[in-house]
Amino acid sequence: MEKRTYGYVRVSSRDQNEERQVKAMIDYGVDERSIFIDKESGATFERQEYQKLKHFLRKGDLLVIMSIDRLGRNYELITDEWKSLTKDIGVDIVVLDMPLLDTTKNKDTLGSFMSDLVLQILSFVAEQERTQIKTRQKQGIANAKQKGVAFGRPKVQQPENFEQIYDTWKNGEITAKQAMIELNLKPNTFYKFAKEFQNATK
Repeated sequence: MEKRTYGYVRVSSRDQNEERQVKAMIDYGVDERSIFIDKESGATFERQEYQKLKHFLRKGDLLVIMSIDRLGRNYELITDEWKSLTKDIGVDIVVLDMPLLDTTKNKDTLGSFMSDLVLQILSFVAEQERTQIKTRQKQGIANAKQKGVAFGRPKVQQPENFEQIYDTWKNGEITAKQAMIELNLKPNTFYKFAKEFQNATK
């Protein structure tokens, strides 16, 4: 059976650019049609394109990735997945920015030992970076909240003329839809304010 070469590219979100990784794959010799791209977190391997790629991989095939953190961000999962690919499926892996992680070379005991050692170190570093990023994000959000920065959708304020329009609506002079248009409110917000106003005037 013909041995095939695949490329795997991952960026963490849809607004990140994957072109640099794709170019590196093509420069290496991977057919663009054989490059699988995910735009999501590397915390797990339950990614649509990655799982599709694994379905195609066969013994003797070659998988090319840019760096170990593009494969994943969880230390234990990366090492387990690497073993699954190289031992269970029997594919070779080339990590472009780390020549030591090239299973097509140095297949002797020492070469395998060195590859496994480098893999464990890089996998650990990748997870530490992910942890640090999450910590910095939490700290940034906490600091911003202390400074009064609001997150999420801004709270809709009750219009100044709400009472007047509310009374007109309750008296049957206008419909609820007309009142919403007049106040520039969505139905759920209008009825929320109406309920609050009604309770306040009981």
